[in-house]
Amino acid sequence: MEHGHDMPGMGDMAPPSPMSMTGPMQHHDMMMMHMTFFWGRSAEILFSGWPGSSDERPYMYFVALLFVFVLSILVEWLSHCRLIKPGSNHVAAGLVQTLLHALRVGLAYMVMLAIMSFNGGVFLVAVAGHALGFLFFGSRVFKRTQNPAKTSDLPPASC
Repeated sequence: MEHGHDMPGMGDMAPPSPMSMTGPMQHHDMMMMHMTFFWGRSAEILFSGWPGSSDERPYMYFVALLFVFVLSILVEWLSHCRLIKPGSNHVAAGLVQTLLHALRVGLAYMVMLAIMSFNGGVFLVAVAGHALGFLFFGSRVFKRTQNPAKTSDLPPASC
């Protein structure tokens, strides 16, 4: 057996080098994909090449963090808002509920995908956005009424 491998010929197999790659990735810089949390401003969040290199545009990392923070707050607002008036047409109310649910799920998935960049800053601002959003829209701190019977048009989010 070659090179101490159990299977013949396995020592000859090596992954192709980035220089020998062809196709859509051939002209792009190869960016390492992290599978553990890391700290730093050089991250790729949600979209290919965004926010870009921290050397070229250092402010864009903070714009990306602000974007994730606002998305997290919006998810909490949608989870606790009351936009449908009592006595509304059931069909119209059902359609509005469905639209709000789809929007909440879509935004929540965007936050999840941003966290999957494994950037520590993104994780912290997502948690902070959810916490602040819950404080403003879900907790009793800013509620005018003491009636907790119905606090939202949407059912609780489930994972």
